Amino acid sequence: MAEIATPAKNLRQIAMVVAVATALSKVAGLVRQQAIAAAFGVGAAYDAFNYAYVLPGFLLILLGGINGPFHSAVVSVMAKQERAESARLLAAINTLVGLGLLGATVLLVLLADPLITLVGPGLDPALHDLAALQLRLMAPMALFAGLIGLGFGALNAADEYWLPAISPLLSSLAVLLGLGLLWFQAGPAIGTAPWALAGGAVLALSTLGGAILQWLIQLPALARQGLGQLRLSFNWKQPGVKEVLQVMGPATLSSGMLQINVYVDLFFASGISGAAAGLGYAGLLVQTPLGILSNMLLVPLLPVFARLTAPEDRGQLLQRIRQGVMLSNASMLPLGALMVALAGPIVALVYERGAFNANAASLVVGILMAYGVGMPAYLSRDVLVRVFYALGDGNTPFRISMAGIGLNAGLDWLLVGCPLPGGLLLPQLNFQAPGLVLATVGVNVVSCLALLIALRKKLGALPIGAWAKDTGLLTIAALVGGLLAWALATAIAWPPHLIGKLLQVLICGGSGAVSYGLIAGGLGVPEARELGRSIIQRCVGRAR
Repeated sequence: MAEIATPAKNLRQIAMVVAVATALSKVAGLVRQQAIAAAFGVGAAYDAFNYAYVLPGFLLILLGGINGPFHSAVVSVMAKQERAESARLLAAINTLVGLGLLGATVLLVLLADPLITLVGPGLDPALHDLAALQLRLMAPMALFAGLIGLGFGALNAADEYWLPAISPLLSSLAVLLGLGLLWFQAGPAIGTAPWALAGGAVLALSTLGGAILQWLIQLPALARQGLGQLRLSFNWKQPGVKEVLQVMGPATLSSGMLQINVYVDLFFASGISGAAAGLGYAGLLVQTPLGILSNMLLVPLLPVFARLTAPEDRGQLLQRIRQGVMLSNASMLPLGALMVALAGPIVALVYERGAFNANAASLVVGILMAYGVGMPAYLSRDVLVRVFYALGDGNTPFRISMAGIGLNAGLDWLLVGCPLPGGLLLPQLNFQAPGLVLATVGVNVVSCLALLIALRKKLGALPIGAWAKDTGLLTIAALVGGLLAWALATAIAWPPHLIGKLLQVLICGGSGAVSYGLIAGGLGVPEARELGRSIIQRCVGRAR
């Protein structure tokens, strides 16, 4: 990666800080998910939770998370401001957003029943009631999500990166603590029907507790940076407020459109037994590497994009866009190929224990393979959207997301067999839960193409052809690596115990990754070579 410097740290240093912190958070999240799987499997407590968590989770992950619209808007504006001006702006935005999200909290409590009906019309009454209870318990996450996103955006603009990236670890620890206390009371019966209500309530309350901890942990850091003004400020006429809202408003709506797609997916999933839980388990396996790589790329690049918006910096901006897109492809294409090739061993290694039996594993394997197909499009889309945010344009991503809703609904309907009141119109196209993921993949691919075309029009020139050629070369290398990993996983009789599964994933995955690196580097894609050199240097450095 090139060495363009930010005020305090260069991109490589920032990427390493973010990568380590995000990795720790993702590992904790994986352990949390393993504990949930062992306790509940695809039973009522966790199945209902996936419906209840849609709105609170959207607010926490997208509004409160790194690279979410609140975070991106604040970084885009505050990265260009003096510290005192940023402190005044943060106080005003906190007040404005806090009041709005307090109203959203009240609405979530009052409208929990119809919202669950909307997202899961096929749920049986008991599951519906449990999901509605969980939604009411998690409703305050709406308020804390906005405050978390604004605070962490301000910290990133002040070149503080460790705390925002490590903070999701607290949410995982809170859930693990809640599950531990429940296990102490219920023992092996924790996943049975009599404990479904208690299990669902514990999941909801511990998730809320984790969000509160994420907000509390940022307060000392904000104070240390001179940004911690815990006061109401109604000075909404200052110029920075309008600038933040110009990015935040469309960006939030754009993210909201993505969440509507999640609603659409769950609408169709509600008629498929265990589908919501399966989507949750597979999604976590995808989000672990995706989140690490996303934060490594987007967190350091977003302030750089914001500082290269002047016409005289156009050449450097194009270089950075190429860097973001191609590093995304160079890392996500092999990961996606390995997810498809090793879906069975990965799911067995991570989840198959306790209440998570072979039937649950089979469901999650199919979903994980579908996710693997679309991994490159997930991250490339995020890179391109952040370029528009840095340019002060949140409207273009919003319009593309709006168009994606109809496409997603149509693809969802098509890929679960075109359900009609009288049955399936095209049962041969009924791919069950994996079909819902493939629909999302299609939407993301189309969105990436639309964003590239819009960005070329906005910047006047964009070498899309050259990028497509190098992406094609990376795809060939990824396919070869995936095929090698699959061949090793199926040709060798691996031991069925935990160590055997671990060796299967590590040896087959490592062989596929090395094969990809050698081929991609040999094909001459600069980002693949740079990525490989960086990994080798870090491994050698640690060995020494």
